[in-house]
Amino acid sequence: MKKLDTGFYNRADVVKIAKELIGKVLVTQFGEVITSGRIVETEAYAGAIDRASHAFGGRRTNRTEVMYQPGGTAYVYLCYGIHHLFNVVTNQKDIPHAILIRAVDPIQGINAMLERTGKKKADYTLTKGPGNVSKALGIHTGHTGYNLLQEEIYIANDDFTPGKKDIIATPRIGVDYAGEDAKLPYRFILKDNPYVSGKKANHSMSL
Repeated sequence: MKKLDTGFYNRADVVKIAKELIGKVLVTQFGEVITSGRIVETEAYAGAIDRASHAFGGRRTNRTEVMYQPGGTAYVYLCYGIHHLFNVVTNQKDIPHAILIRAVDPIQGINAMLERTGKKKADYTLTKGPGNVSKALGIHTGHTGYNLLQEEIYIANDDFTPGKKDIIATPRIGVDYAGEDAKLPYRFILKDNPYVSGKKANHSMSL
């Protein structure tokens, strides 16, 4: 596997990057424990112009400041006080684009994932949905600001390339507050993958 480099993350089109992350492998290595999964669902957030983004209107807070870092930085935030959600910051410094990793298909370290999640069986709920992704891979808010070019958390290409018809674009999930921006086709899924979250009725618009 080849680790994605700065050039992959530091591009202007966050939607294109979100689409290209489908099929890549998210890896964590904490001590001797390695876990990984193929990314099968992402959501793009286009920064200051995107009503669904934490950085809409150029908003800067202690939580969102990390979104203004250069591409290839981890942004992990707490949702509902429970779920740690892992995002990949993209674009150049001071442009707060980010991509939420919503689901992965487990590859390595499934026993460790079961232990972290408290599950007894490796069914599709193990890494379906962004909260489960972080829990299974051991990612938490303490990793926000982490450089994804290092060894503990990174994304790699293992030469798996999904066909164009296998990547589907839909509106994002749970962003109704964003008005018209909630309808943007900024969510990407790997067609027919059982780990993809949300309702199948949402699946539309093949790209």
